[in-house]
Amino acid sequence: MKSRVKIFLFLVVTFSAVGCDRVTKNLAKEHLAFQEPKSYFDDFFRLEYAENTGAAMSFGAHWPDATRFWLFLILPVMTLLLLLAYSILNATRLSRIQMLALALIFSGGLGNLTDRFLYDSRVPDFMILGSGNLRTGIFNVADVWITAGVLVLSALALLGKSRAG
Repeated sequence: MKSRVKIFLFLVVTFSAVGCDRVTKNLAKEHLAFQEPKSYFDDFFRLEYAENTGAAMSFGAHWPDATRFWLFLILPVMTLLLLLAYSILNATRLSRIQMLALALIFSGGLGNLTDRFLYDSRVPDFMILGSGNLRTGIFNVADVWITAGVLVLSALALLGKSRAG
């Protein structure tokens, strides 16, 4: 597949995934903020609004502002720029599935980074999965994109099929 087509795929996935993330976060703010959590599937899936100023599971949320600025704004910007450059410059040798995975990671990072810039470093989270006391941390759609992209790349590496597709 030509690199232009793969780059186009990357951009389509990015715009679609970031758009989906924005819509779900706006819906969560509108319908879940200041409300009691909503529970589905015998409490396996919960919707509960929270704003996170840290990383995963609020890691670093109480660090000094300067530390959080560098680790949660500047470092992610540089990382996303490197990921974008890597994806574009290596589009010819990357498979479609690898480009898709990289686009998902990029999209999730961009979605959460957008919140940090627009909303005073507060990233809306609103989903929790689990049963009993075994539960995930609270997360959002951007986190799902990042996780899905990492899982796909990991599976390709483990299966030795990184050149497939």
